Amino acid sequence: MALRQIVYLPEPVLRKKAKPVTKFDKELQTLIDDMIETMREAPGVGLAAPQVNIPLQLAVIEYAEDEEEEEENEDAPPAKKKLYVVINPEITKVSEEKVMGIEGCLSIPGLVGEVERHEAIQVKALNRHGQLFKVKVDGWMARIFQHEIDHLHGKLFTDKAVSVWKPTDDDETPLD
Repeated sequence: MALRQIVYLPEPVLRKKAKPVTKFDKELQTLIDDMIETMREAPGVGLAAPQVNIPLQLAVIEYAEDEEEEEENEDAPPAKKKLYVVINPEITKVSEEKVMGIEGCLSIPGLVGEVERHEAIQVKALNRHGQLFKVKVDGWMARIFQHEIDHLHGKLFTDKAVSVWKPTDDDETPLD
């Protein structure tokens, strides 16, 4: 495994629709392993192939639903993270309810924004071996999935944000 270079705006690959994955070969498996290592090292909770300059419909996501509890309670056992490899993903159902939340992006360092997303979604995708799977996610995990799938369509959180700002230690004032 090797770390991949994360690309930043205005890199053109971040604004293009990624191509579907058609070959599940050794090269793809190496890319997946490299992306997982790169995401963890960054550190991040998700990484899409275009963010490492590969225009393929592939993203890796790793998050623990109990992570907030672990941060609030030092005595809590370590949160168990769930790793998803999503290839050629498609959002098949969305909740009517939408929620606002703060997002950042490894390809847009130094900025965060307030983005409205569906509270819950259902996704169908292929796993790293080309097998179809479906997953229902809600809350923060649904936000991560939507953010990463947007990357595969050339969309960034800043495109959907109602406000964007550079966070400081003192306050988080939106930029003009």
